[in-house]
Amino acid sequence: MGDETATPTSTPPGPPPALTAAPGYQVRRLYQAYLAVWIRAVDPTLTGPQFAVLQAVEAAPGSDQRSMASAVSLDTSTMADVARRLENRGLIVRRTAADDGRRKLLHLTEEGERTLRDANLRARRLDERLLAPFGAEQREDIMQLFTSLADHWEGLAEDS
Repeated sequence: MGDETATPTSTPPGPPPALTAAPGYQVRRLYQAYLAVWIRAVDPTLTGPQFAVLQAVEAAPGSDQRSMASAVSLDTSTMADVARRLENRGLIVRRTAADDGRRKLLHLTEEGERTLRDANLRARRLDERLLAPFGAEQREDIMQLFTSLADHWEGLAEDS
C-alpha cells in the first residue's frame, strides 16, 4: 500500500479560470509584482505612496496636506501618516498655515529633493523595464487603459 501522506511530485495546480478571469485578481498580481520590483530597483524604504507625495510636493510646494492627498489619490488619514513618516525622515517639513492653524503646508527639504531626484531616476528606469515588451504606441495605449480603469474604479469606490 502506498503512503497516503506522501507529497505529490507534480507541480501544483494553477489558479482556477474563474479567478484568472477576474480583473481584481490580475490587478493584485500586478501590484504584488510591482511592489517586489520597486523595493529592489527603486528604494527599499521609500514606499510608492511616499514617492508620490514627494513628487506632488515638488510640483506644488506649500500646498496643504489635504490637497496633496487628493492629488495622489490617498485618503486624508493615510496622507497624514505618510506625511508624518516623511517628516520624521527629514524629507519634508510641515508648516502650519498662517490663516488656519489646522492646515499643514508641505515643503521638501534639501534631503527630500535629493531623495526624490535619486528615486525618480531609478523609478523611470523601472518604468522602462516594466513596459519593455511593448512599443511606444502600445505603451501609450496601456497607460490610457490603466488611467481609464483607475478613474472608473475610483468612481465606483466613491459611489459605494
